[in-house]
Amino acid sequence: MSEGPINDTNGRTASNRIFSSVRKVMGSDDETNRDPKNLNPHLKVMWNDIVGEPEGLKSLDIFWTCSRITYNVSRTFCYILLVVLLGPLIALINGLLFAILSFCQIWLVGPCLRCCKINCGTLRMFTETLLQGPYFQKIFALIFSKFKVRHQKLPEADTDNAADYFNV
Repeated sequence: MSEGPINDTNGRTASNRIFSSVRKVMGSDDETNRDPKNLNPHLKVMWNDIVGEPEGLKSLDIFWTCSRITYNVSRTFCYILLVVLLGPLIALINGLLFAILSFCQIWLVGPCLRCCKINCGTLRMFTETLLQGPYFQKIFALIFSKFKVRHQKLPEADTDNAADYFNV
């Protein structure tokens, strides 16, 4: 009859060994900050960001506090409920979508872009050879020698109306 969980040489139980190996494979979550790259700053909406009473219009403190607590509890409860119900399914869908995106990028888009790059390089060499030939240089010289360029200063405009192109 055992008197407790079986420990290994490091003093860890079997469940701790399993979870530590899972953490190594999956990566450990930092419990204090789940958004370290600040991906969703627009979702940091607290009670004071939504409701504010101006001077002269104040509700009773008990109703203000009750409303704030109701908001915080309902927001937290609904979020947890949605995460529990839909989180794993949406995580699965997102995993599949990013796997498909990665597959397409690696096996389709990358090789197609490489083919375009090779073909454009060949087309560029052909075009440069053709345009730098003596006949094209003479033709372009005759065409562009007939152009005349005139420099003229434009009249000054009102600064208010000139900057606003979409004046309605």
